[in-house]
Amino acid sequence: MIHIEQKNHTTKDGTTVIVLAPTGRLDITTAWQFRLKLQECISKLSPHVVVNLSQVNFIDSSGLTSLVAGMRDADKVKGSFRICNVHPEAKLVFEVTMMDSVFDIFEEEEEALEGAPRTMAT
Repeated sequence: MIHIEQKNHTTKDGTTVIVLAPTGRLDITTAWQFRLKLQECISKLSPHVVVNLSQVNFIDSSGLTSLVAGMRDADKVKGSFRICNVHPEAKLVFEVTMMDSVFDIFEEEEEALEGAPRTMAT
């Protein structure tokens, strides 16, 4: 079981951004729960999501897969998907897999929120 804190943030232009902050490990035993939470937020609440990983000290390939799936879901509905506050131990996984170049990763939650939403040119 993974604990996921959820809060809503409204940007200056009135856009709702969902901030999700999972705690613990994002691995094969918990990634599916996180994936479902992402799907639910993107489809029902807002296409704009910030994932705060400050409390995730371990992430494996299934955890990364759930993040990629969330990013794809947000992209499909012209939303935005950002990651922030990556725990130092989890940061290595992003670097080794080169996922740090795939995701929009910010140091602080405030930076990620200020950057949202980025509209994609069509």
